[in-house]
Amino acid sequence: MSGQKEGLTGRTRDEAIERLYDVALDPSRYETLLDLWETALKPMREGVDLSAPRLLDDNTISSHFERASAFLDRLEQSSTQAQLNAAIAPFDKVAAFLLDPQGKVAAVNSAATQVLGLSLGDDIAAMRVNPEDIESIRVAARTLVTDTRDKTAVLRLRSREKGHFVVVRLQEVQVGDRGAFVLAASSEVSCPDGFEDILKRAFDLTGAEAKVVQSLVECCSVKEIAEQRGRSIDTVRAQIKSILSKTETKSQIELVRLALSVMDMSNLTIKADPGPRIVSRGYATLKERPFQTLITPDARRLDYLVLGDPAGKPILFLPLDYGLVRWPASAEAEAQARGLRIIVPVRAGYGQSDMVAKSVDYDNCAARDTVQILQAERVDRCPVISLGSDSYYAFALAARDDVDLTAIIACAGTLPMTKRVQYERMEKWHRFILAGAKYTPHLLPFMVKAGFYLARKIGKRGFVHAVYGNNPADIETFENPEVFEAMVTGSETALTDTHSAHEAFSRMVMGEQQGDWSDLVNRQKDRLPVIYMNGAQDPQVPLATLDEFRADHDWIDYRLYDDAGQLVFFRHWRDVLDEVEKHLP
Repeated sequence: MSGQKEGLTGRTRDEAIERLYDVALDPSRYETLLDLWETALKPMREGVDLSAPRLLDDNTISSHFERASAFLDRLEQSSTQAQLNAAIAPFDKVAAFLLDPQGKVAAVNSAATQVLGLSLGDDIAAMRVNPEDIESIRVAARTLVTDTRDKTAVLRLRSREKGHFVVVRLQEVQVGDRGAFVLAASSEVSCPDGFEDILKRAFDLTGAEAKVVQSLVECCSVKEIAEQRGRSIDTVRAQIKSILSKTETKSQIELVRLALSVMDMSNLTIKADPGPRIVSRGYATLKERPFQTLITPDARRLDYLVLGDPAGKPILFLPLDYGLVRWPASAEAEAQARGLRIIVPVRAGYGQSDMVAKSVDYDNCAARDTVQILQAERVDRCPVISLGSDSYYAFALAARDDVDLTAIIACAGTLPMTKRVQYERMEKWHRFILAGAKYTPHLLPFMVKAGFYLARKIGKRGFVHAVYGNNPADIETFENPEVFEAMVTGSETALTDTHSAHEAFSRMVMGEQQGDWSDLVNRQKDRLPVIYMNGAQDPQVPLATLDEFRADHDWIDYRLYDDAGQLVFFRHWRDVLDEVEKHLP
C-alpha cells in the first residue's frame, strides 16, 4: 500500500496484544489499550492514501482480535441480566421474582410488576402485602441462603390492596457464578395483554363481561368487582350468570379454570405478535412515550417514537449512533406546545428493532426503514434534525426519490472527512473509533463492543465523562438534570443490562467512514436549505475542521456556538426548534 509504514512489531506488538486480552477480561482497562493503540498507529497513518487506508492487514493481529472478542462474549453472557431473568423464565402466568442477598429485586416478570407492584431494583418492602408480612419474607429469605438444611419455604401473606391471601413459595437458587438468590413464585395471576380480546372472540362475551372474567382470575370478589367497575353487586352477579351460560361452565371455579387454560392460548398468540407494548420511561420529568411498531417487508420488527404533539406538524429526528431518542422534558413539552410531531426512528439493532443480516447493506436498509416509518405516519414532506454523524443519513435520505425533505438542520453535524489531519485533530476517544473505522475496519467490531461493555460496567455517567472529559461544555450540558435524564433514558435503545447495540453501531460508523460521500452533500446545493449548528468545543469537529468544511461546502449555512460542544442540540434546542419551524411544509 502506498505510503504505509511498517506495522506493529516487537515489544509494541506484544504489549498491544497483552492489553487486548486485558480489555477482553476487564473492559475497565479499555483506555490503556486506546492509548497504546494510538501511539502505535499514529505514525502509520502518515501519508496513507485515504482512498485505500486499511492498515494492519495482518492475519495474526486479526486472529487475536477474534479470540479477544470471544472472551468478551463469554464475559457478557455471565454478567448480564439475561442470566438472572432465566431463573424466572418458567413462570408465565403467575407472579415471580428473584431476590438478591440484600433483599432487592434482581429479576421480575410482568405479572409480578402488575399484581405485586414490584420493579427491577426495588426493595422487597415495595411488595403489595401487609407490612408485617414483609419482615416474614426477609427472615425466610435470609434463612434459605444461610441454612444449608432448608432450601424452600412457603408463606401465607395478606394482599395489602384486596385483602385476600397470597401464597408465596421461596426457594434458594444458584445463578451462575453470582452466588445464591431467592426465587419467589406466588399464587397471584396476571392476565396478559390480548387476553380480553381472545375471551370476547372465543365465547362471544361483551367487553364488560371479559373484564369481569379477568377480575375473577385475579382473585377479586363480586363486591370488589362491583366497586372497581362502579356497578351494583346485582349487576355483576347478572353478568357472571350470563358468562357461565356463554362458556357452558357451572361455577365460578370451573370458569376460572377454563380462563386459565385460555390464557395459555393467549400467551401463544401474543408471542407471535411483534411483541408487548414497550414504553420509553424516564425517572423524573420525562413523560412515558410508547414505542410504535411496524413490520418491514423482510419481516423484521421496526420501532419508532413520536414525541411532542402526536397530531402536530411532522419533523424527522435522527438520534445519533448513541440512540438518543429522547429530548429534555422541557424540549418535548415545548414541541407539543408548538404543535410539532417529532418522529424518531429506532434503527435496526437498537431497542426492540430487529437487526439485519450481515449480508444486508445497513445504510440502505436504515434509509428504507425511515421511509416506511414516515409513510406509516402519513408524512409526505418534512424537515429533518440530525445529531452528530447522522448528518450522513440526512443527506442519504435527501438523495432518495421516495422522501421529500424541506431542510436539513444538522446539530454538531459532520461532513466527509477527506484529510488525514481531520482524524488527528479529534479527541482521542472519537479518533480511536472513527480512525479505526477508516484505517483498521476489520478490527473495529471488537473496539466498539469493548467500548459498550465498558459503558455498562462504569455506568453511562462515567462513560460520558471519560469520552467528553476534555470538553467542559459537553460535561456541563450532560450534567443538567433534564439533559442527563434524556440522554440516559434515550440511550436505553443502545445499551441496557440486557441489550447492547454494538454491532449496529459498528456498521453505522463503517458506512460513514469507509467512503467519500461528498456527492450526497453536493447534490443538495441550490436545492435544499442545509443549516449546520456546531459547538466550538466539539471533540469530533474542532474549529479547524469546521473551517475546512466551510471551504469545501461554502453554500451551507453554518451557525457556531462558543458555549457548546457535540451536545449542542441538548444545550440550544430552542434555537433548533425556531429554525425548524421556518421549514415546515
